Amino acid sequence: MPRAALRSAAGKGDLQARLFTESAETPTLGLAGLFDEIHDRGPIVRGKYSYLVSHHSVVRDVLTSQDVRAGIDRVDGVLGRLSAWSASNHLHPIEPPSLLATEPPEHTRYRKLVTRVFTARAVENLRTRTEEIAAELLDALEARAQAGEEVDLVEAYCSLLPVTVIAEILGVPDHERHKVLTLGTAAAPSLDMGMSWRQFRETDRALAEFDAWLGGHLAALKENPGDNLLSKLVAAREDGVGLNDKELRATAGLVLAAGFETTVNLLGNGIALLREHPPQLEKVRQDPSLWSGAVDEILRFDPPVLLTGRTTVRDTEIAGRPVRAGALVTTLLAGANRDPEVFDDPHTFDVTRPNAREHIAFSSGRHYCLGAALARMEGEVGLRALFDRFPDLSLRPGAAHRATRILRGYERLPARLT
Repeated sequence: MPRAALRSAAGKGDLQARLFTESAETPTLGLAGLFDEIHDRGPIVRGKYSYLVSHHSVVRDVLTSQDVRAGIDRVDGVLGRLSAWSASNHLHPIEPPSLLATEPPEHTRYRKLVTRVFTARAVENLRTRTEEIAAELLDALEARAQAGEEVDLVEAYCSLLPVTVIAEILGVPDHERHKVLTLGTAAAPSLDMGMSWRQFRETDRALAEFDAWLGGHLAALKENPGDNLLSKLVAAREDGVGLNDKELRATAGLVLAAGFETTVNLLGNGIALLREHPPQLEKVRQDPSLWSGAVDEILRFDPPVLLTGRTTVRDTEIAGRPVRAGALVTTLLAGANRDPEVFDDPHTFDVTRPNAREHIAFSSGRHYCLGAALARMEGEVGLRALFDRFPDLSLRPGAAHRATRILRGYERLPARLT
């Protein structure tokens, strides 16, 4: 029903509906013309179901405003009733008590406890271990390269690097890491609206299984805490109060899923961009100090997350336009990253771009991504190690993007390693 309603609106020219329908069939790079069209329509566009903002300054203002809250509180009419009917009892990444869907004071308490554990120093201390993991994965690929095999880089590298790192961070035993990867991948479409009935059922089952597994994992860590960040989060206290079981499951589940799913996309998108732009790849290989900026340019040019939703909590103004309480606002992160008022020649991929770090791929404000430093570090380590080991790798036919609308990346990325 949501798909049918949005396709109908898209046929009538509604830009938000067009974004919904075209993003299901077109990679983010192919949506650049639509981003321009939305940008040219003005700083705030009224769609059939929500307002749409894509100007960099307006997106940042909305994401940092106290007049909006994270998530989508309601949708009117049949779609709203359908959403309420299909809601499940297990934890969901965009429903409370997830950090993505809570606001102060709860959000402040959760985030303070989590940031006490996931510090920038803790992330940087993981760099050496991340380099070791990347080297181990590349060692395994070397034998396949010598045999002349074609390799799916998403399956053999882009997914395994971040899931191994995040599993070690959260104390996941070796024999359960494949399960975490499988469940996280299956649950990724849960952020989308307009799933098929079959996909909805599969995603719902994956969320339920992930929730049950996470409860058991946390119980095991409480009995036998280890030297990992999740054990420290279990023990963390603010004014003598820690996270309860539901809050722990929601927070740990978000860190676990978001900690590898978006990084898989960052690595896959980065490999494709650098291989498709040989002069840019040559620049970072000649000057390794450019790798950090190159990762930010990848995040700007082909971000792992397309958009995020907000709801106004009171009558307010957005870009000078009155907006009533309860209105839905879609912030187009990928569009803001192509704003010509901020980025010169925004549709050009340039690893030397001086202000690439001004992208909004990690959101902004109080919901700025907790894992931003970890993702940047893994992106830099993972891409540099791959191209240092296999400088002449070539992409092969058969690449495919994920069908998800919110999370953007490759499902398959075949390559020949030399």
